[in-house]
Amino acid sequence: MEDGFLPPGLTIGPSSVDLTLSDSFSWPKPDKDKIILGESVPHKQVQKDEFVLEPNHFVLASTAESIRVTHDMAAYVEGRSSIGRLGLQVQNAGFIDAGFHGQITLELENQSGFPIVLKKGVRICQIVFVQMSRSAEQPYNGKYCGQSGATPSRL
Repeated sequence: MEDGFLPPGLTIGPSSVDLTLSDSFSWPKPDKDKIILGESVPHKQVQKDEFVLEPNHFVLASTAESIRVTHDMAAYVEGRSSIGRLGLQVQNAGFIDAGFHGQITLELENQSGFPIVLKKGVRICQIVFVQMSRSAEQPYNGKYCGQSGATPSRL
């Protein structure tokens, strides 16, 4: 934290830091009746303080916080147990490379039988940092570096 890779005011646990939900949401709106991996897919994007995620539906969201992962660290984003017990899966691509900076896009899926209201500011996930044995020779500087909001796939 002293190195400035996390903003102040976060809930810090014994082994992780809780991050909160922003007001940015996005979901695929394919032109065709299917998504073809490797091809660009249009997305609908909205900003709302509350978003209702229907049962068995998927949406991209993002953390309100922007983070910076130093060159000698990596990180994992994990769902919070209390959120998962309500049927909300918080991510399915949770590894963050050394060198990443920006807001974290979350892949949310409602696995319950009920609509789930997603509210801006709720503690939605936790991030766990891992100290690497040495600094990355080539820190991440890819297409998602510096992302802001619920960022669609850039395949």
